[in-house]
Amino acid sequence: MSSVFYRTPSQAPRTAVSGAGVYLYDAQGQRYLDGSGGAAVSCLGHAHPQVIAAIQAQAAKLPYAHTAFFTSTAAEQLADTLIRQAPTEFGKVYFLSGGSEAMETAMKLARSFHLANGEHSRSLFISRRQSYHGNTLGALSISRNPARRKPYEPLLTNYPRIAPCYAYREQRDDESATAYAARAADELEAAILAAGAENVAAFVAETVVGATLGACPAVPGYFTRIRAICDRYGVLYIADEVMCGMGRTGYAFATEHEQVTPDLIVVAKGLAGGYQPLGAVLMRTLLADALTAQGFEHGHTYSGHPTACAAALAVQTVIEQDGLLPQVRVSGEYLRAQLTERLAPMHVVGEIRGRGLLLGIELVNDPATKLPFEPGLRVAARLKEAAMTRGLICYPGSGCIDGTRGDHILLAPAYLISRSEMDELTDRLALALQDLLTVIRQP
Repeated sequence: MSSVFYRTPSQAPRTAVSGAGVYLYDAQGQRYLDGSGGAAVSCLGHAHPQVIAAIQAQAAKLPYAHTAFFTSTAAEQLADTLIRQAPTEFGKVYFLSGGSEAMETAMKLARSFHLANGEHSRSLFISRRQSYHGNTLGALSISRNPARRKPYEPLLTNYPRIAPCYAYREQRDDESATAYAARAADELEAAILAAGAENVAAFVAETVVGATLGACPAVPGYFTRIRAICDRYGVLYIADEVMCGMGRTGYAFATEHEQVTPDLIVVAKGLAGGYQPLGAVLMRTLLADALTAQGFEHGHTYSGHPTACAAALAVQTVIEQDGLLPQVRVSGEYLRAQLTERLAPMHVVGEIRGRGLLLGIELVNDPATKLPFEPGLRVAARLKEAAMTRGLICYPGSGCIDGTRGDHILLAPAYLISRSEMDELTDRLALALQDLLTVIRQP
């Protein structure tokens, strides 16, 4: 009997013992192609020698120093690297231990900025349905993943919410992408006016919606309009790029696709690639200057952890020196094409979507009508297990339509995945999907 309280307490998971490149190995010796990078984390795969060497060197020299007393060279160099990659208006970085901490920090930064400007009533955060921003109570309050929220609803703040930009399900047949972008974005203006603009601190959105909608990007023009609405009412725009940022879409920040500049950008997973726990909030210089004068009441024991920052600096160095961002864009197109060719004939794929190496596959009972599978069939969860039996790791999600109906899986392999490994991923996924369909479509 294990003493570990597992993520799913009733199920003991397999024991991972090693990793190399895009593969993980369990205690029984089975090899798994890590097709989702865990949860879109392992951007450089496993056991990258340059990153391991950086961790070892930092741990030998300075494993930890509390940020109430010290900064570190690793944190300073990493912050400089991130600001160099960020939009020119950005000037400061706050380091945390993960995405949920980083999102809560962004919320506090937004609130504190308004306090510094004398706008004490601005305390509301508007987010979108079918979003996910983290598992701590503040981050979960602005998240709209019904299953993850339900047990804790009495503990959560019920902030305003608007529709996602989810063209596959919500763009009308007679509606252009431009018209749909305007209609979806204009819900934000209506929500701000309903709440009172003087009460709204920020709008929060995943640039590409990850776990809850399955790698769903906005239609062109949506975020441009969102930015204009935020500016009109003095509302900050927080870009959640915990999953989609740090190169996952083929650019350092996914907002580069949208050609807009948020006020705060939240990153985590691909920042240190899973080699150490690390998240960060990047902020515009305007905000940083206001908070430098005002002060910022916040802090965590492991903020700016030197070993974690050294790992992330090594990850970002490898991405840059090996030219992986252009490779992500090319590999993403190749993988999408292979998936389309192999999976479309199975007649259960509604849409393959995403950007770069963040791809989502929405599974439907009838592609012609977009009819979803019955929730009781647990299609996404069962596909995950079928894929693991076939030696493939993919990330399942359910409830993408309304919190209950709709199944999808996420694929987010390492940026250095080869074409032959992408072919293997596609083959294993196709076989796993066929295994599952054989069971659920028996007469």
